[in-house]
Amino acid sequence: MPFSSTHNKHKLKFSAEEEFPDLTKHNNHMAKVLTPALYQRLRDKETPSGFTLDDVIQTGVDNPGHPFIMTVGCVAGDEESYEVFKDLFDPVIQDRHGGYKPTDKHRTDLNHENLKVPDAGVPAGWGGRCGFGCGHGHERRWAWPVRCGRALNSLEGEFKGRYYPLKAMTEAEQQQLIDDHFLFDKPVSPLLLASGMARDWPDARGIWHNDNKTFLVWVNEEDHLRVISMEKGGNMKEVFRRFCVGLKKIEEIFCKAGHPFMWTEHLGYILTCPSNLGTGLRGGVHVRLPKLSQHPKFEEVLGRLRLQKRGTGGVDTAAVGSVFDISNADRLGFSEVEQVQMVVDGVKLMVEMEKKLEQNQSIDDMIPAQK
Repeated sequence: MPFSSTHNKHKLKFSAEEEFPDLTKHNNHMAKVLTPALYQRLRDKETPSGFTLDDVIQTGVDNPGHPFIMTVGCVAGDEESYEVFKDLFDPVIQDRHGGYKPTDKHRTDLNHENLKVPDAGVPAGWGGRCGFGCGHGHERRWAWPVRCGRALNSLEGEFKGRYYPLKAMTEAEQQQLIDDHFLFDKPVSPLLLASGMARDWPDARGIWHNDNKTFLVWVNEEDHLRVISMEKGGNMKEVFRRFCVGLKKIEEIFCKAGHPFMWTEHLGYILTCPSNLGTGLRGGVHVRLPKLSQHPKFEEVLGRLRLQKRGTGGVDTAAVGSVFDISNADRLGFSEVEQVQMVVDGVKLMVEMEKKLEQNQSIDDMIPAQK
């Protein structure tokens, strides 16, 4: 049955004890926090759009998680979710974001001039998210792409481009864009399906990109918007400059239209998944590390640098030819410039480590302190 307040009213006929999910085998942040007492206290609450506690936790209930990978296990359906269900979200956020407390304030910095990049570059791409994708507002979801297309198509200069509705594309056109890493994949992930993010697929989804295909916006993927700056080559500073300038232009357009991005002093940009709160920014760099990736301290180095690795094609893919997608592990509590600087400095160090290992030299003296 799809998410609905009617469904929740039916469930409220049963006791909290009867409805409380069995989380004994679950490995996610929600399962660590949710207790029968907390469930009973929050189960009859809902946001103005009708999002309930069961909607919040459904993805974590249906997907227990991996024994060695701690997933979040909950989503927000709208901006109000983080306040209405704060007794659940606050400890989840604190656990997921390294002790980030309810009293902490997030800092932001989109001045690309503050980024320090070495002369030698590496391929990079920066992506940021805005808004929600799994709430109840069908009318808003359907109207949103029309508004987005109109707004984004008004951009000029290096950002002049066009909006393409997903429904108007053929299967072959969609797949080619996916293969070229321009378009989001089809919603086959159990985490997305359980949270309702795949509802009405492919209606009300689309992609906008500038004429050079170096600046893209995904519409109604997981969040309302996902802004991406990318290019081949090693000019990381230029990629980040384009991201900062383009994001500011988009935000100005939507503010003038009466649709400002959701942002708070505590959580930064308000997004569907608590893991993306803050900047919503993931700065990814493709780098080849055949020697370092086999070193027993590779994972430790990543952790100390506050970085994470993905396969060549993204999450849950293999590192083809030992090429990894290295990105910032943090979203909340650090500014955009600070997060990207960690990637720049960290990748530079790992490349130097790789060169030493190629010469059969020890890297023990290069292991960094915890950032």
